[in-house]
Amino acid sequence: MSERRTITSGSPFEARIGYARAVVLDGWVFVAGTVGTDPATGKPPADVVGQCRCALDTMGRALAEAGASFADVVRVTYILPDRTEFEPCWPLLAETFGANPPAATMIEAGLIDPVYRIEIEVTARLPLSPGRSL
Repeated sequence: MSERRTITSGSPFEARIGYARAVVLDGWVFVAGTVGTDPATGKPPADVVGQCRCALDTMGRALAEAGASFADVVRVTYILPDRTEFEPCWPLLAETFGANPPAATMIEAGLIDPVYRIEIEVTARLPLSPGRSL
């Protein structure tokens, strides 16, 4: 039987809405949609690229806690209230995923609060380790 493990980031949304930042199950890591909030201030940067960077930082910590990294991400979904703001994020995203780009989808939709300009969700496969098979 597989063990389900949850990872939290301390976001106030997690407790209020009732979700985990990530769930690890059967060799997979499912990272919840994540908006970009600066952990030092608790507020989102004013621009979409700053918010994208903060969201990726939060997700990177969750992936690391799960035993994975952005190199293990196989699927990513980007949600933006204004699709024209996506292109400025492309260089940061290309740098983050590097030589292992995941399958990707971009959706234009409203987010939980109009202050947020991007939300990112990923699915990763844990790297194989000795004794773990597919």
